[in-house]
Amino acid sequence: MDFEKLILERYSCRHYSDQAVEDQLLRKVLEAGRLAPTAANRQPFQIIVIKTKGQDEALLKIYPKEWFVEPPLILCVCCQPEKGWLRKKYDDQSYAVVDAAIVVDHLTLQAADFGLGTCWIGDFDPQAAREFLGLPEDAEPVAFTPLGYPLDEPRPKIRKDLEDLVRYDTW
Repeated sequence: MDFEKLILERYSCRHYSDQAVEDQLLRKVLEAGRLAPTAANRQPFQIIVIKTKGQDEALLKIYPKEWFVEPPLILCVCCQPEKGWLRKKYDDQSYAVVDAAIVVDHLTLQAADFGLGTCWIGDFDPQAAREFLGLPEDAEPVAFTPLGYPLDEPRPKIRKDLEDLVRYDTW
């Protein structure tokens, strides 16, 4: 699929088949995340692959929507802020969360290219996620996405006009 078509057709899937995602496709989705650019190439992220089968109760504590546990897999991208590049010269801002977000974007686009559904989830219980995933103190969950074959149809994309989002030279 060409990129323009891909970004037009990718959508937030909220109904999944329980059909297994083939290992080769999962690996390619994960590889797309691995290849995502990160500030100063620090790569301060980890991708956790979660098998949903038999884990509904715990996963629904993280994000309480039934469709969250429909697919066979959920991916969680975590970052380690202390390992990220810092904008030291100005404000010590860590780019680890930005890096993790780019990873999620790469994962979701690659998944869409294979006909797999995803849905970027940021509205999750971070403490429940930390406990379920056994995260070390220096790791932060950034986003979750189910990963599986979609059973729903994309809804029309509602976006602001380009003229409302882009400025030139100044605000």
